[in-house]
Amino acid sequence: MKQPLSHEELQSLALEERAATDSEPLRVLVVRLSAMGDVIHGIPAIAALRRERPNLQIGWLVEQRWMELLCAHPPDRLQPRSELKPLIDWVHVSDFREWRKGRNVSATWQDMRACMHEVRAMRYHIALDLQGAIRSAMAARLSGAKSRVGAAEPREAPARRFYTTLVPVRDGHVVEHALSLSSALAGEDLTYEPPVFPREPATEAWADRFCSSIGFRPLAMVNPGAGWAAKCWPAESYGAVARGLEERGMAVAVNYGPEEEGLAQSVRETSGGVAHPVDCSLTQLIALTRRASLFVGGDTGPMHLAAALGVPVVALFGPTRPERNGPYATHSAVLRHPESVDNSSHVDRPDVGLQSITPQQVLAAADTLLKEQND
Repeated sequence: MKQPLSHEELQSLALEERAATDSEPLRVLVVRLSAMGDVIHGIPAIAALRRERPNLQIGWLVEQRWMELLCAHPPDRLQPRSELKPLIDWVHVSDFREWRKGRNVSATWQDMRACMHEVRAMRYHIALDLQGAIRSAMAARLSGAKSRVGAAEPREAPARRFYTTLVPVRDGHVVEHALSLSSALAGEDLTYEPPVFPREPATEAWADRFCSSIGFRPLAMVNPGAGWAAKCWPAESYGAVARGLEERGMAVAVNYGPEEEGLAQSVRETSGGVAHPVDCSLTQLIALTRRASLFVGGDTGPMHLAAALGVPVVALFGPTRPERNGPYATHSAVLRHPESVDNSSHVDRPDVGLQSITPQQVLAAADTLLKEQND
């Protein structure tokens, strides 16, 4: 079994790869397929790698639904970098959820072949698996990259069989885990680099019009949904928070995802109509979040987006650990009741501790954050 490499051996790997490709730029494929928050957590590591190794050519393999975190327009995903695709040279996409489900075997195989043909045609030298799952490790293996770098203790243990280099990752937050992996390619310890997201002029203009429609009041965003029910705080509690924020002179927007329209409407109704559900694309969500003065929500992708954009965050945690998945590198207040127990099994049973957090506690945390911003 392969053993984790020491820091000196990792430095040697990076130097050898660069020396072997003096005649052409070193090409690195990042594999981080999903989910929204996890893709966002990986971006600072690649931004730091880009900062220290600007000559690298970097591609990213990601699920199609999260492409807009890296590239605003599908036609631009293989075009030169621009404000529409500021960090990554090439973005490769596919519907990996359908690969896993395998409902239409013929279409799935066609999609798999087309995706991996595109990836292999880029002739990547190194594949960097930030996900640590069996399917992401297999994708790294199928990429054709000679060197495949992954965590020494990946999330799914069998994934390590597909790596040629095992990296001991830092304890703590998942952002730090990703920085450990990208440091292996840089040959030195990388530090956090604020992430950069696509800017699309028409979408930025849409966000400006939205802010005009609310009289340019400070914007608070609330996000009542989550990946599974145990991470959800009650809609009526969000409604009460929305009323309190409106009394403080803020406009409140409710972000919601697919199949969450009813949840968003419940927040609007229990807020007395002061919370405004906003149906928007991911590119629009990025633009609108840039303009927010406060974000309130649970352990979700939109919360991590707000943190990555430097928006003050009141984060409501239940079954997941904030020291691993909490808001990173922004002003934040994390509320978690002592009765909450670590549980990442995606159960639908409500978390008793999370449910017991009160709107008054959330508003008090918001007041503290907003005061700190104004001081």
